[in-house]
Parts: sequence; C-alpha cells; structure tokens
Amino acid sequence: MSKVAFYTLGCKVNFYDTEAMWQLFKKEGYEQVDFESRAADVYVINTCTVTNTGDKKSRQIIRRAVRRNPDAVIAVTGCYAQTSPAEILAIEGVDLVVGTQDRDKLMSYVADIQSERRPVNAVRNIMKTREFEELDVPDFADHTRAFLKIQEGCNNFCTFCIIPWSRGLSRSRSPESVLAQARQLVASGYKEIVLTGIHTGGYGDDLENYRLADLLRDLDQVEGLERIRISSIEASQIDDAMIEVLNGSKKMCRHLHIPLQAGDDEVLKRMRRKYTTAEFADKIRRIKAAMPGVAITTDVIVGFPGETDAHYERGYRFMEEIGFAEMHVFPYSKRTGTPAARMEDQVDEEAKHARVQQLIELSERMQADYAADWVGEVLEIIPERGEKGPAGSGLMSGHADNYLNIVFKGDPSLVGQLCRVRITEGGANECRGELIEAPAAGLMPAMQA
Repeated sequence: MSKVAFYTLGCKVNFYDTEAMWQLFKKEGYEQVDFESRAADVYVINTCTVTNTGDKKSRQIIRRAVRRNPDAVIAVTGCYAQTSPAEILAIEGVDLVVGTQDRDKLMSYVADIQSERRPVNAVRNIMKTREFEELDVPDFADHTRAFLKIQEGCNNFCTFCIIPWSRGLSRSRSPESVLAQARQLVASGYKEIVLTGIHTGGYGDDLENYRLADLLRDLDQVEGLERIRISSIEASQIDDAMIEVLNGSKKMCRHLHIPLQAGDDEVLKRMRRKYTTAEFADKIRRIKAAMPGVAITTDVIVGFPGETDAHYERGYRFMEEIGFAEMHVFPYSKRTGTPAARMEDQVDEEAKHARVQQLIELSERMQADYAADWVGEVLEIIPERGEKGPAGSGLMSGHADNYLNIVFKGDPSLVGQLCRVRITEGGANECRGELIEAPAAGLMPAMQA
C-alpha cells in the first residue's frame, strides 16, 4: 500500500485543506503515516507565508522531507507555494508545486510525476480565480467539532497582510453545497459545526442577495445540528441582519471572534482597517445586547509601525473597557511585499516585547473575570476525545457554547454528546464543573471534578 505523509504550517484553514487533501489520497487507497517516524512514498507540505518566518520554516520542512526519502514525490502546496513557486522549485528534490487552488487535481499530478520524473509548477494566477474550490472533509479524526469551509480569499488588503496575494479575492461556497455538507456532517454524528474561511464574514460578497446571515438562518433549520460557531468575523461585517440572527437563533454559539488588531484610530487607519474604535465598540455593545453572556475574543497586533507609547496606552485602555473574554496577542512582524514592511517608524523589539507581555496579562485577567461570571451556572458541554489529566482520573473536558473550556468527572462514552455541566470554579484557561445531565443516562448524581 502506498504511503503519504503530511506536514501543515499556519492557520486553521490550512489544517482543513490538509484534511481535504488526505481524503483524495484515501480514495486512491493510500495509508497516512507520521511525517517524522515513517518513510512515505509521497510527502505533502502545506505551507504558510503570513510572516517571513513562515517562509523560512516551510523551506526547512521541505528539505527535511527530501532527506527522509529522496525517492518520494515531494509536493508543496499552500500560501508560500502560491506566492513563491520558483523559489520552492529551486530546492533540490521538490517535484510538484501547487498553490491554493487546483488541489483537486493533486492525484493526477502525483501519478504523472511517478511515471515520468520531472518537476511540475502547477501554480496559476490566483487573482483570476473566481470559483470556490470544492473539497469536502466528511470526518475529523481528532475533533468532536466539525469544521466546514464556506469561503476562500480576502478583499481587504490590510497594509500588514500578504494573504490576498496568496489566497486571491473573496469567493463563497454555494449555499446548496454548504447545507448538503452540513447535513452529511450531522449524519456522521457531529453536533457542532464551525464555519471557517480566510475571511468568513465576507461570505456572500460574490453571491446575489445571499449573505452570511442568510446562510446562518438556513443552517438553523438543519435537523440534528445543535451548535453553529463562526471561526472569525470582522466588526464591519456585523450588520442589522447578523444582529437579528444572533438574537433569534437557538443554535448560534454565544462566542464570536472579532479581530480588533489595534485599539487606536490612528493605528487602525495605518493598518487600513475598515472601522474606528467607536464603531467597533458600538458593534460589541449591540452584540452583547442581542446575545447576553456572549464571549467576544479577538486578535491584537502589537508594535505596528508608528505605534507610539500614547497609541499603545490608548489601545490598552480601550481593550480593558471592551472586556474581551480572551485576546490573541501577536508582536508585529515585517512581511516582505506588504506596505507596512516599507513604513518608517518601525517599533524596536524590546518595546514590542514589553507591550506583548502587558497585553497577555490583561487577557488572562479578562479571561478569569469572564469565567468567574459563570460559576454556579449550568452550561451545555460537548466532551472531547481523550482524558484530561492522568490516565484513570476519569476527567473529561469540553467547550461550552461560550467557548469556556470545562473539566469535569465523566465517562469516555460521553465524547461528542451534549452534556449539562454546572460550573463550580472559574479560571483563566480552564474551569471546573460537575456533570448534571448526560444524554444516555438522563439525570445523574453530581460528580465533582
């Protein structure tokens, strides 16, 4: 049996794309083997180019695959492959470069290379692509939540970001296809679906009179689907229709990831973001009114070119006032080819590091505050695979719809099922709880974690 090994760098969308590519190999009878421990006949490296470091790491992994089995077919795909195919083909041993499209043709490319060994550059101009690439993932081996990619590309062109050049312009999966895949995932036993994409909130920008809010309403009608989560959405894309859905849907998770990037208007303008802090704050206020108890998580870039101490301090106070449930904090990293990399007033690394540490501490404090509000409440949890803690401890963990991670005593048979758990103790990274009700046994005696 032929063997394939994958290595994925970068974001969750890349991990989804790798799962989709594995389905193609699986259909052809391949066995998947671990990238590090066993030699494979084909190596697929799914690359990242969001930072210069991403490019460098991608090159290291490609060379590692070549060393592991010089006779194997080395296929490189993903964002770095899309933006720099010639650079990748210059690495000795690389056989195939496919960017962020045409991955549905992967098996025929591999077969051609196996019969006639000559390197192939299959990268096309992504900016001319207007069709969503249909690649289904019917099962997620290590997850009790299913991911469903509904959108690709981005039209925003923020000054720090290379992604529109590696993923192309925004394009949406057809509603019929999304709903059919959602029903298939529910039939496979998934209770929660996470809608994902490069710019998920941009879903429908290229469709006629059909937007993300319409898709959410239709998904609400899918029988057996208990929870719908959006991986990320921009503040500028939360309109009246979206607020109405958040208010009326019984399935939408009380958790929205809304990237802020900076808490100061001057910095936001330099980033070419499409909102002011006042507009952002107004959207958050409206979301919290429509969906009480909602967890708002965010991304923040620290030390963007030209960010002064005054900008940073204003931003810090703004984030504190919003009261996020969690912040993902990143130091600004120069990305060659973006306008921000050419900007003057680059912030020195020491100042960046100090600001990052302060914002991480703020994030942990806000996380703990958000969790503390839920102590004593009963939430619905979907336990995830594998015990939490030492073997035999009987501890399970899972996420509530508001994304709190809760550890409680329970049986492994509960994995993937909707359980009711009372929160007994809050915490920044995880909470403790007791099982109140499980689907198989009905009401259960409280089991303290």
